[in-house]
Amino acid sequence: MSPQPERAVGAPLSRVDGRLKVTGQATYAADHGPEHGIDGIVHAVVVTSGVGRGRITAIDTSAAEAQPGVLKVLSHRNAPTLPYRPNPGSLNLPGERLRVFQDDQIRFHGQPVAAVVATTLEAAQHAAGLVRVDYAAEQPVTDLTGAPANDPAAYARGDADAAFNAAPVRLEMTYRLSRTHHNAMELHATVARWTGARVTVWEKTQWVQSTRDELAAVFGIPATDVRVISPFVGGAFGNAARCWPHTVIAALAAREVGRPVKLVLTRKQLYSGVGFRPAYEYKLRLGSDRDGRLAAMIHDLRAETSRYERFSERGVLSPGQMLYTTPNVSQAYRTVPLDVNTPTPMRGPGYSTAAFPIESAIAELAHELGIDPIELRLRNEPENDQASGLPFSTRRLRECLTAGAREFGWSRRNPEPGQTRDGDWLIGTGVAAAVYDTLRAPAQARVRLNADGTALVESATSDMGPGTYTSMTQIAADALGLAVRAVTFRLGDTILPPAPVHGGSLTMASVGSTVQDGCDKLRLQAIQLAVEDATSPLHGAAPADVVVRDGRLQLKDDPGRGETYRQLLARNNRTHLEADGAYTPARPQSSMYAYGAVFAEVAVDQRLGLVRVRRMLAVYDAGRIISPKLADSQAIGGMVGGISAALLEHTLTDPRDGRITNANLADYLVPVNADVPQLKAIYLDGRDDVADPIGVKGLGEVVLVGVAPAIANAVFHATGRRIRQLPIAIDALL
Repeated sequence: MSPQPERAVGAPLSRVDGRLKVTGQATYAADHGPEHGIDGIVHAVVVTSGVGRGRITAIDTSAAEAQPGVLKVLSHRNAPTLPYRPNPGSLNLPGERLRVFQDDQIRFHGQPVAAVVATTLEAAQHAAGLVRVDYAAEQPVTDLTGAPANDPAAYARGDADAAFNAAPVRLEMTYRLSRTHHNAMELHATVARWTGARVTVWEKTQWVQSTRDELAAVFGIPATDVRVISPFVGGAFGNAARCWPHTVIAALAAREVGRPVKLVLTRKQLYSGVGFRPAYEYKLRLGSDRDGRLAAMIHDLRAETSRYERFSERGVLSPGQMLYTTPNVSQAYRTVPLDVNTPTPMRGPGYSTAAFPIESAIAELAHELGIDPIELRLRNEPENDQASGLPFSTRRLRECLTAGAREFGWSRRNPEPGQTRDGDWLIGTGVAAAVYDTLRAPAQARVRLNADGTALVESATSDMGPGTYTSMTQIAADALGLAVRAVTFRLGDTILPPAPVHGGSLTMASVGSTVQDGCDKLRLQAIQLAVEDATSPLHGAAPADVVVRDGRLQLKDDPGRGETYRQLLARNNRTHLEADGAYTPARPQSSMYAYGAVFAEVAVDQRLGLVRVRRMLAVYDAGRIISPKLADSQAIGGMVGGISAALLEHTLTDPRDGRITNANLADYLVPVNADVPQLKAIYLDGRDDVADPIGVKGLGEVVLVGVAPAIANAVFHATGRRIRQLPIAIDALL
């Protein structure tokens, strides 16, 4: 078939849902109410545990129940037994997920122990403060470094110990990464309503099907009796990818009181109510020859998990296996069960964790050998994926590094640490590589072309901020030959065709490919209808010679011969045309990753130890860029998140009772405008047609991965002090 002209794809379009958001018309989970047909809503407030381990010995709810407007106080004393059937398909983990109000055990500080349901939010909040809980408390264990670990996940090739011991240059380092929380703007919220045995849930989620399947499993009902609706998500970064206990509480409360229930977690409750990026201790031994060619890398990781589930961060071992030519590799990844709630993926999961020690170690080796850190990376570029043996679909890390060095002005850098000053500030520059695997998953879509020439495209994916509404509209508009304004994309509802989790940078590749497929099928259906219609100007033409522009079917080489979709459908008495799109990724025959090179310049106050990022540049090999404006939004957001991880973010726990002491945005620091410097992203032109039909790789995760190590390397260059713990604290530089 003749290729369709690209008018929407590649154009820097503003978000199609942007006006709704900036005018307050976008409806998030907690916004749903009577104006959306949900009458009689009451409110639930969760009461959380005040100890970090033990059991409940008594709950006094009498004062709460006596308050005006209180309908019920739920706890393990009066909650019905819930089936909690196995649910292997919705990101549940090894172990046993937290079963709300099913026993008297306390597994972590902040665990839900009761829920107050009242006619107003204020009444529920007041009554929740009157619930009295007594405990038989035990000492919780929250320290990652001293607790026993589970058996490791391991990987090995060659003889890493022997190669390390024989290497002319050997480095041994221990890195520590603090626990961090997602802290998206939108609080987690659920509105639940039962109609007989069926439940509808309006939810903040990155995967409507996951929430549907989990609620069906918990309540022991068919998945067809659960509908989950989530048209807008106000940020998530991974912590809305699975169904958390508060959603079950809302649905249970709604069933118990016989009315729709709205439950919104407080900012403080997010720190124990949903997951987080776990803390790590990452020991790394690295051996090389005098020319910087790596001989061995030995990775020994410890990461926290809860006692009741075992969370392992996907991808944390991958960079150490494939990023650089290393003939001898040994890895051991141990999870450490602690009295905490279960961690969960956070932006750039695994890869951003591993990037800090690996990319810091490469910089340390470069300094030890007196080799430029870019040159050292180039000397260790692999020919293929040494872990899988597969060829790379595309790998342009070398180009990312060289193009970035040229744009950043790397050649003007004095390689000696601590030698560049600006008044009282020490100036340093650093670089780090970034990598993230190109994930894909089966997806489906439905496409409808209406008689008025507009189109509706539907898939049950989500949009937590990267711009799914917009990018899918761009793909559909070009495939159908329509203007962007003529296409509507609908998402976030389990009644729509199924889609995978909105995470892991797989949405564009997976849902975008199925949208392309469905729209191609519909366009060809319309073309076939026209060429077979004796009254059509296109009658008898070869379908392969017909393209569609601005809703008009026409011959590629004779644009004057054609007709519009509207004319075609009206003449054939069609109210619409419809097609289903599908995408199932093939078994990979190549190693598929997105790459990046991140350059940072920092200033460190030599007297106060303050670190300021002055500028940052990143160059990405991310395949075809569907929307440059959305790509910049992702890249800048990822860089800001990386600044945050490097310099600000960490969760503090009181070891006496497991309480998180900075569970608020006053004490848990994230960047503000004054922390964010000039940021620039460059995307290598090209596409990866091995990865998926539309040639994309995914961008949302890789943009975070290399930022923290680039900043840490720049801090070393400024000060001569190597910091191996995130965030980089002022006292480490004094």
